[in-house]
Amino acid sequence: MAEYFADLHIHIGRTKTGRAVKITGAKTLTFSNIIEHARDYKGLNMIGIIDSHSPEVLEEMGQLLQAGELEEHPDGGLMYGGMSVILGSELEINDESTQGPIHVLCYIPYLDKMKAFSSWLSFHLKNVHLSSQRVYISGKDLQRKVKELGGLFIPAHVFTPFKSLYGKGVNQSLTEVFDPDMIDAVELGLSSDTMMADQLSELHRYPFVTNSDAHSLAKIAREYQKIEMAEPSFHELKLALRGEDGRAIRANYGLDPQLGKYHRTVCAECFTFTPSYDEACSKCGSIKKVKGVADRIGELKSSAGLQYGRPPYIHQVPLEFVPGLGPKMLEKLLDHFGTEMAILHYVPLESLQNVIPAKTAAVIDKARKGELRFLAGGGGKYGKIAD
Repeated sequence: MAEYFADLHIHIGRTKTGRAVKITGAKTLTFSNIIEHARDYKGLNMIGIIDSHSPEVLEEMGQLLQAGELEEHPDGGLMYGGMSVILGSELEINDESTQGPIHVLCYIPYLDKMKAFSSWLSFHLKNVHLSSQRVYISGKDLQRKVKELGGLFIPAHVFTPFKSLYGKGVNQSLTEVFDPDMIDAVELGLSSDTMMADQLSELHRYPFVTNSDAHSLAKIAREYQKIEMAEPSFHELKLALRGEDGRAIRANYGLDPQLGKYHRTVCAECFTFTPSYDEACSKCGSIKKVKGVADRIGELKSSAGLQYGRPPYIHQVPLEFVPGLGPKMLEKLLDHFGTEMAILHYVPLESLQNVIPAKTAAVIDKARKGELRFLAGGGGKYGKIAD
C-alpha cells in the first residue's frame, strides 16, 4: 500500500486544435499541458479529467496512447509515467425533480467505455464537444448509464449557490433527485469542509472528496485528497471510496471555507456582508443577496456534525494565495524543491527561508500549521489572508 495525492476535477479549456471545451477555462488547459503540469509541477499522482467525453479530447488521448506517451492501466485509467489519469465527465441535469440545474461528475474506467459514453451522450445533449452541458434525461437515468459502464457517480460541489444539489435553496434532499445507492461520493466544493457537510445526516454514509474544479493550470490541486491504495488505478480508487481492503481516503486537503468564493451571504450588488438574507443591504439598500454556503447548511442542518471515522480535513492555503509569493518566487521554489506537493507537505521552514524571504516563508509555514487568519469570501469573490 502507498499514499497518493489525487485531484479528480480538472477541466479542459481547449483541445489541441484550439476548439473550446470549457469556455470559461484557460486556453492553456489542453490535455497535454494538464498532465505535464499536474505531474511535474504540482506533484499529483492521480487526476480526473472531467471533460473526457469531448470527441477531440478522446482523439488526443488515443494519439498519445499510440505514441507511447500514455498507457492504459488494466484496472482502469491512463498512466502518464507514474501518474494516473481518470476519465470523467461533468454534466448538468435539470428535470422536473431538480428545481434548478445540478452538476454531477461521472467517471468511466476505460477509454473505449468513455467513447461509448460520449456516443450515448451525443443523443441526450446539444453539443457533446463542450463541458458541463445539460443532459436531457433524469439524474437517475444518468446514474444507471454510468453504472452500466462500470463507472463512479459523484454530485459536484454540492453546496455552491449555483448549479449544485443543495445550493439553489429548493432541493432539500438528494433522494429527490438521485438514487442514493448509486452515489459513490460527494464533492464538497471550495466553501465548505467536512465539519460543515456532516451537519446533513443524509451525507453520513458517503465519503467526501475535495477537488480543485480547476479552470487554469495554476488552480490545479488547490483542493485534493490523500488516498491509500495499492496503486493509482480506477479499480483501486473505487475500493478506496468504499473503504474496502485497507484502501481509503486518508486526508482531505482544502481551502479554509472562509477562502471560498461563496462562504458567507453578501449583497449581490456591492458584496457587503449581510447577516440576514431577508433584510436590505445596510450599505446600498439592495434586496438582492447571494446566500452563503454556511447559511445554506444552517437551513438544512439535521445533525450535530462530524461523524466517527472520517479522515481529517486539513485546511490548506494554495501557494497562489500567499501574499508576496509571485510567479518568479514560486518558480524559484519549484526549481529548488521540485513540486508544490513537496513545498506544502515536506520542505522544512529553514529550507524555505534559504530560498525566499523569511516573511513569505513564515506565511507558508503558518498556513501549514493552520495559524492564519482570513477575511471570508462571498458572492463569487475569494476570501483573503488577513495576516
